[in-house]
Amino acid sequence: MARSGESGGAGGGWRVSVVKYRRKAGRPAYDEARTPGQPLARRDGLRVLGGAGEVRCVDPSGRTLWTAACAGVPNAAHVSGGRVLVTTDSFDYTPWGHLGPALLLDLADGTLIAELRGASGAVLRGGRFFLGLEGYDVFDTWEHDRDGALVDSWRSYGHYVAGAGIRVVETDRSLPTRSRVVRLLPGGTVERGPSLTDPLCPEPLVLADGTVLVLDAGVLRAVDRRLGDAVLAELLPVPPDRTWSYRGRLRRTGDQLTVTVAEEPEDRPGKHVVHTWTLALRPGPTVV
Repeated sequence: MARSGESGGAGGGWRVSVVKYRRKAGRPAYDEARTPGQPLARRDGLRVLGGAGEVRCVDPSGRTLWTAACAGVPNAAHVSGGRVLVTTDSFDYTPWGHLGPALLLDLADGTLIAELRGASGAVLRGGRFFLGLEGYDVFDTWEHDRDGALVDSWRSYGHYVAGAGIRVVETDRSLPTRSRVVRLLPGGTVERGPSLTDPLCPEPLVLADGTVLVLDAGVLRAVDRRLGDAVLAELLPVPPDRTWSYRGRLRRTGDQLTVTVAEEPEDRPGKHVVHTWTLALRPGPTVV
């Protein structure tokens, strides 16, 4: 079922081995709801919380410093340079699904700086942020400054990996997919890295050396800072034309990974087989 391996210089020099494998009927566990009361973001002892129609900031003692109204339900927050960017879900279904406004707020008092558009974001230094959106011929990422002004834009969207520049594990939701792991460079330039098979890879994991672990259609891949990639494990054969019926998730606890793939068999629509692997993750051999 699984074949593990290692990456040398490309992919960051990591290897994995299968510790345990389980297969059972069940419901997908990759879409677990956020625990009630869990902060959307933390910074210097402050916590940014979200509820239906509001964003709150509380201090370490739990005292509410400010509350800002919003026309939706906050789902994520990003803090940088005295600003907080909050993405939201709308209360009602729209042509964009449940996409709500993205709010740029002053972290000091909750004042609305700008109302923007985007489904997901990433933080940069100095109060700058990335916002991205996909759908209806939109497959774009925008950089905004601390006042909400547009600074740069790219034709790319997906899971953002910040640190020494921004990499993106693209999710174009198209078959055949054109998604890749890319790097966003100034002036709207997109540096293309390895191609992906799954048009909707789950959120990747980022290791301390900057290596990104990507679960791509049943294959665990490692992509380094230079966009070099290697296959760490071939866990489950996924037909390229049926990636939509497999949804995965990655988790890390210490030196172990938990990889979960929920499969909807072609002959049993609505039913799921859940595959779970526990993998040992170790640094691979150094390549000179």
